[in-house]
Amino acid sequence: MTDQSATIAEAVSTNAVSLGERVRSLRIASNLTIAELAERAGLSSGIISQIERGRSNPSIRTLQSLRAALGMNLWEFLQSSDHPAASSAEREIPDFICRKSQRQTLIVGQTKLVKELLSPRKDQNLRFMIVTLPPGSESEDVLQSQGQKGGYMLSGRARLQVGDRSGDLEEGDSFQFPADIPHKIVNPYGEPARVVWIMSIMDAHL
Repeated sequence: MTDQSATIAEAVSTNAVSLGERVRSLRIASNLTIAELAERAGLSSGIISQIERGRSNPSIRTLQSLRAALGMNLWEFLQSSDHPAASSAEREIPDFICRKSQRQTLIVGQTKLVKELLSPRKDQNLRFMIVTLPPGSESEDVLQSQGQKGGYMLSGRARLQVGDRSGDLEEGDSFQFPADIPHKIVNPYGEPARVVWIMSIMDAHL
């Protein structure tokens, strides 16, 4: 295993453990058993048990099902309750700024997309993040909603499919499309790709 592969594997493991702890604490706070949460979310008890034990790397759609079952905003759901305490300087910044140290990072799906959440607030209709796509990866179970999605390629190359059309994106390219059209972004190339992904959405739960 290369140093880079080892780093990615460690990040995936850390992410899974942190997410599992978050799901477990929210379930307990809601006075739900694993079976009760599974029924509400339309998932199996085994899947939720694996997530809580940090042995599963769930897709966004699975997280959305858990979010809905717990009655939370998706980004609030992802916000860890044991996130490191903010420094005095961070506490003094206005709520429309998000420091790099405050970003929430999520690694999702079997192809290990890394999503760094950039939006300073979770209660607005605009969401944006940096998505890193490893070689051979693709977005899985993307959420469709009323509104718009768009983005800007920071580095690498990727292929964006919207409906029955697709096109390659290169560094410096940008894009925008209606968010209710089926879509996905894939990286069939040999180098990682990074993209700023922006969502203007009407569903406040996302």
